[in-house]
Amino acid sequence: MFSFLLIIHGLAAVALLGALTHQTISVLWPARARTGSFVSRLRSVPSMTYTNAVVVMFIATAILGSIIYTEYRLSIRVVLQDYRMRIPEGAFELKEHLISIGLGLLPAYWFYWRPANAKEHAATRAIVTALLAAIVWYGFLTGHVLNDIRGFGS
Repeated sequence: MFSFLLIIHGLAAVALLGALTHQTISVLWPARARTGSFVSRLRSVPSMTYTNAVVVMFIATAILGSIIYTEYRLSIRVVLQDYRMRIPEGAFELKEHLISIGLGLLPAYWFYWRPANAKEHAATRAIVTALLAAIVWYGFLTGHVLNDIRGFGS
């Protein structure tokens, strides 16, 4: 059961990562003209359309992660401590804190992406989006590496 939830958690994380990365690129590196190239199309998407999806996917991914967290605490973390793998264990502890900060940033992220704030808070919107993207990238990479160190459920 936990392995199935881990796979669903991973798929949700990939979808969140893709949407947030796409939005961050379009905000930090906007296209001046649409030339038809891949990079131009990547940069010229209507980034405001990702906002609600990012909020829902972040919350859903965090909920799935909290459900499978007990298995991590009881079986995987113990092995990391037995083998004195302090860096991966600490990286996951930092991931927990960063995801909590990301959950706290979601209301600000949603507020600054509202259509009424489209022009006046562009710099703040870019900073909050980039920070949220960095948190999601760190969480994704840390979770993936930890799963590679000690396979889930084995």
